[in-house]
Amino acid sequence: MARVDVVMPKMGESITEGTVISWHKQVGDEIEVDETLLEIGTDKVDTEVPSPAAGRVAEVLVAEGDTVDVGTVIAVLETDVEASIESGQPAPTSDASAAVEEPAATSVEQDSAPAPVATAAPAAAAALVDVVMPKMGESIMEGTIIGWHKQIGDAVEMDETLLEIATDKVDTEVPSPEAGVLHEILVGEGETVEVGTVIARIGSSSAVAGAAPAAPSAPVSTAQPAPTPSTGGGVNVPAQRGDGAADGTQAIPRIDDSGRFYSPLVRSIAEKEGVSVAELAAIGGSGRDGRVTKKDLMAFVADRGSTGTAGATRTAAPARPAATSAQSIPSVVSTLSEDGRVEVVEMDRMRKIIAGHMVASKQTSAHVTSFAEVDVTNLVKLREQEKQQFGEREGVKLTFTPFFVKAAVDALREHPLLNSSVDGDKILMKKDFHVGIAVAIGKTGLVVPVIRSAGHKNIAGLARDAAALAERARSKQLQPDDLQGGTFTVTNIGSLGSIMGTPIILQPQVAILATGAIKKRPVVVEDEELGDIIAVRSMMFVSLSYDHRIIDGAMAASFLHHFTQNVEQFRPGVEV
Repeated sequence: MARVDVVMPKMGESITEGTVISWHKQVGDEIEVDETLLEIGTDKVDTEVPSPAAGRVAEVLVAEGDTVDVGTVIAVLETDVEASIESGQPAPTSDASAAVEEPAATSVEQDSAPAPVATAAPAAAAALVDVVMPKMGESIMEGTIIGWHKQIGDAVEMDETLLEIATDKVDTEVPSPEAGVLHEILVGEGETVEVGTVIARIGSSSAVAGAAPAAPSAPVSTAQPAPTPSTGGGVNVPAQRGDGAADGTQAIPRIDDSGRFYSPLVRSIAEKEGVSVAELAAIGGSGRDGRVTKKDLMAFVADRGSTGTAGATRTAAPARPAATSAQSIPSVVSTLSEDGRVEVVEMDRMRKIIAGHMVASKQTSAHVTSFAEVDVTNLVKLREQEKQQFGEREGVKLTFTPFFVKAAVDALREHPLLNSSVDGDKILMKKDFHVGIAVAIGKTGLVVPVIRSAGHKNIAGLARDAAALAERARSKQLQPDDLQGGTFTVTNIGSLGSIMGTPIILQPQVAILATGAIKKRPVVVEDEELGDIIAVRSMMFVSLSYDHRIIDGAMAASFLHHFTQNVEQFRPGVEV
């Protein structure tokens, strides 16, 4: 029997402790891997915690109702090593009896599954710390691993970026909960798992010194065939034949001669599909630092299958810009119709998410859009006059966004119904003005981070917040809290060249304002001395989409009138 510690999981960046609400299993109860072991509560969410291994509950160390720090051991499981192997789960090594004393080269002369190779020195195995898929928001139940920043055997500091994950709201980097050495990677890149799933284990330097790789190919008897590599991820090292190759192809190294890294998932797929090291080196990678992703490799395999060539003419692409999310790059894996005139391209993850949210919003709110025209000539002059000095003083560029947010907040004060949400037949009036600003990520997706308490900030404060949020969005440093709690949204579609649009409301808000492109054109201007004259002015269309269940056209028109007046009051001499 081997013992496995169950620790209080880290359920978010700001979560440092958790409370045991109830135990679903008691001492002596049998439990399966991923079966619910207990339910915990934090200051943000209540959730069920799955068992990290199959076996029996040996000890319950924290009683119901008690609150303990993240990482605290709250229970101990006893597992059957052989049963763990047969079920496909990594054998726990926290007990000295779990280590295999025979050399790795010795074959196992048994009909049962091969015995595991010890992954850590028995005396130090207790130092292993589980890394779990964090809960990145109230409604987030699963996450996808985009890429590992550390590999097995790499040293990692506490809070150093360990991996990058994606949810249906945000892509973010996950810091290490412990300093030490990455001991095991249990979930491969591209795989999606539930919140709370153990995805890696970290041990102290002494715990893994001289340890074998996390999931090496175990020795097998001559009567047992070598396991076939899986393309589904979650495998640390692809299973190989005795000569180090899979399916007769050359074994793919973790790092090739040029220093290019290949993830376990990519290596596994490459070996199964018969892709050589040279072919991998020629594939243009869209991942971090030009790494080849599963999507890149599958596109190469599909292309090779359709053309009958190995794609040797491909050249490695440079690393993608930081502003482009790996998950927002359109998939190049496609099929053609029989006549070759229609190409079918699979939606990428971000596009599927956006599609779902937009359809849900249309089904929830009765959308209506009203328009207005704003003379921003004086605002343009003000910005041009102040932008250099402002940049030197504040350290950020002076854009039009903070002016639009300020004007919107002042209009919301006069029209509080637009700063609300609908809950059944109740209207929730918000006293704080948390304004979302749409930030484009590349050319295919966008996120809407929120400027908190925008009503308490001047132009400089709004500009700093907007710049910081945009930078974090494009470098994938946003946290879930940055995207939640918005009460109203401003989207500057003019920055993308559109003169006007009909934006879709971001639920559960009830209105969204879109500012169009600023264009010079001749307009009729009323002059006290000259009367009506035609002059060249900088003009902009604005559009307000609102929930017609609680907001009517008269209120929308009044809001736009106040917004227009507020914007037109910005002129040279106004303090920014």
